[in-house]
Amino acid sequence: MPSSSLDDKLCFQLYATSLKMTQLYKPMLAALHLTYPQYLVMLVLWDQEGLGIKDLAGRLQQDSGSITPLVKRLEAEGYLLRARDPRDERNRVLTLTQAGRDLRQASTAIDQAIADNCSVITPQFEVMMEGLRKLNARLGG
Repeated sequence: MPSSSLDDKLCFQLYATSLKMTQLYKPMLAALHLTYPQYLVMLVLWDQEGLGIKDLAGRLQQDSGSITPLVKRLEAEGYLLRARDPRDERNRVLTLTQAGRDLRQASTAIDQAIADNCSVITPQFEVMMEGLRKLNARLGG
């Protein structure tokens, strides 16, 4: 029979770990004038520029309504531009400004700092990531 202890609940461990990870990122991202959700948007755009808001939202596993305010703030910061999609006037295509592209280089130290703080060796990391991807896929439908 599964334990009813909070510490034995997968949902709590995921929640608590997510909070700690976000707090770990917070001061490093503040130096770049980014929140954690904005950083996730930038990660996607550094990987694939020219996405529409709908595609970006899908990539981040969120709805467009949650993504649009993040994109607007990033545009106000001067990191990206929104333009009408010539194929679909209802959609906006996102392109990075030079400041947005430059931010990628400024963010490279973050990955190393996170790795150092987590003290996870590569084989453990790969196993953890594979398990989380499988769980995400199973929960997603």
